[in-house]
Amino acid sequence: MMKPVLQRIETIGAVLMGILVSAVEVMGAETASGGMPTDQMSAYRTIGLGVAAAVAISATVIGAAYAVGRIGSAALGAAAEKPELLTRSLLFVALAEGLAVLGFAIAMMLIQMI
Repeated sequence: MMKPVLQRIETIGAVLMGILVSAVEVMGAETASGGMPTDQMSAYRTIGLGVAAAVAISATVIGAAYAVGRIGSAALGAAAEKPELLTRSLLFVALAEGLAVLGFAIAMMLIQMI
């Protein structure tokens, strides 16, 4: 039981570390003119917004995937016993998937601010 949970935590940690390493690489990159950016705070703001958008979409997609997996399996189990429950249970699956759509919308709003 604990092994799959630890694997998920390791995967999420690896994704977050990848995001942080990418942000550090972008912050360390020089501009096309070869020098540091003229407005350092603008560069940090851009990187911060990019990381915030990446975290927003990744957290909501991971949460939605977990919810859809749990709710979907329970819905199919209930539908196997009582077929009339299938349409009602699909509503809950759609609500869980809505989390990913809202996360995508928030990430797009953050990207528009860059």
